[in-house]
Amino acid sequence: MKTKVDSTTAYGKVTTAEDVGRIIKAKRKETGVRQDTAAGMSEVGTKFLSQLENGKETAELGKTLRVLRKLGLNVYIYPRSADPIKG
Repeated sequence: MKTKVDSTTAYGKVTTAEDVGRIIKAKRKETGVRQDTAAGMSEVGTKFLSQLENGKETAELGKTLRVLRKLGLNVYIYPRSADPIKG
């Protein structure tokens, strides 16, 4: 049975750098935060955040996690067999 998920509970499955960037950009825009403000509060450069939002494959993991955390997003990792959102 599929679990219904909406934007209040999840932004979707992440399988690429582009997915991470899409989610970060969507959350930032949803909260009405400008890119330069989000970069400042995450202690990263605006260029880094722009590249991250555009799916840069080589973005630093530590900085990426910091941006996610400052935007109020969590990351969970679990085996595919335990995927709560099949599909």
